Amino acid sequence: MKLIFVCSPLAGDMEANKAKARRYCRFVMEQGNVPFAPHLLFPQFLDDTVPAEREAGIDMGLMVLESCSELWCFGPDISPGMAAEIEKAGDTLGIPIRRFEDNCREVVNRDPA
Repeated sequence: MKLIFVCSPLAGDMEANKAKARRYCRFVMEQGNVPFAPHLLFPQFLDDTVPAEREAGIDMGLMVLESCSELWCFGPDISPGMAAEIEKAGDTLGIPIRRFEDNCREVVNRDPA
């Protein structure tokens, strides 16, 4: 069982994006792994509309990323927060990155950024 960092957008339609993130987490779990979605956890006590709190949430997520086995990136668009997560995973930590469409179908042979 691996700890998987779930990378998907939060900003924009936050309620719809949270619902998608919950679906992605379930998919990760159904694949026999443990999902970690910072954008579902940290907004429980941080306000994403307050820049300092948003930054704190991103920083905490990046700290936990260091303990993850892989980063799974979901959806067609890469937000600035997602780009930071992808860059740290791939360039800094050397953590494998997998890319998935909204329907959780894996995208093969495609750069995650």
